[in-house]
Amino acid sequence: MFNFASFYQLIAQDQRLQPWLNTLPQQLTDWQNAEHGDFERWVRALNKISDQHPDNIEISKEVRITNNQALAIGEQKKLESLLRTFHPWRKGPYHVHGLNIDTEWRSDWKWDRVLPHISDLTNRSVLDVGCGNGYHMWRMLGAGARMCVGIDPSHLFLIQFEAMRKLMGSDQRAHLLPLGIEQLPELKAFDTVFSMGVLYHRRSPLDHLYQLKNQLVSGGELVLETLVIEGDENAVLVPVDRYAQMRNVYFFPSAKALKMWLEKCGFIDVKIVDENTTSVGEQRTTDWMTHNSLPDYLDPTDPSKTIEGYPAPRRAVLIATNP
Repeated sequence: MFNFASFYQLIAQDQRLQPWLNTLPQQLTDWQNAEHGDFERWVRALNKISDQHPDNIEISKEVRITNNQALAIGEQKKLESLLRTFHPWRKGPYHVHGLNIDTEWRSDWKWDRVLPHISDLTNRSVLDVGCGNGYHMWRMLGAGARMCVGIDPSHLFLIQFEAMRKLMGSDQRAHLLPLGIEQLPELKAFDTVFSMGVLYHRRSPLDHLYQLKNQLVSGGELVLETLVIEGDENAVLVPVDRYAQMRNVYFFPSAKALKMWLEKCGFIDVKIVDENTTSVGEQRTTDWMTHNSLPDYLDPTDPSKTIEGYPAPRRAVLIATNP
């Protein structure tokens, strides 16, 4: 059983989040009662990881956990074996007691592109939608956030996040809930909402934008990052079947079209702050993620296209304000 009691206590003390207690406990109880083939095995491995507070935690420039005295070789190998139980590691990298968890994504590169353009996170409450294993939440805390709540329905991402949280001494400023955005009530409670790498997985992208808007306080900031194509305000790609071997993808607007969508949903001060073509250095197969990755999904004769013939992955970051 997974214990979410500490999160219930946290939101019970936050006037803006208290209404969530009307629905959240039952949702998480239902989640607990659902089966997942590997979950019990992962939990057993998770329980073997120490939650002793380390001597040094660096989360402002990277995610690095160390003690003043290095782990003995045997202890380090035991920790590595436990963490490898949670393969594949997609978001990172993490540096943990001499172990370098080289994840599929260099998520720190994305963070470096996003951070210069967003409002100061100092003392802000943050919701990270589709947070993966929570890498960016640690960086948000490192940038001064008071509290970070991540939602992602993946069992494995929850385990990976909890492993890192234990290694950091069970930090109570960050929590990951195994939920999708559609399961959240209209909280209107967060100062900043991030949605990075989610929009193209939604069958109804405008509904997703409204769902994000409904989590923000008045004057709160949305940070939206997604796959886009080049083109004007009317350019939208709808893949026929797969895109870069992904099945569950639907709408790829141009950045200009996405800006218009946000304005149509009632956001103000919408800005396109970054566009970037994903490189095979940023997303690739590693020792900690041994499945196929971006190099396998591009046309080997023309890397400007996917193997299906669509434009290669291009990502944009947009910032918007909830009035």
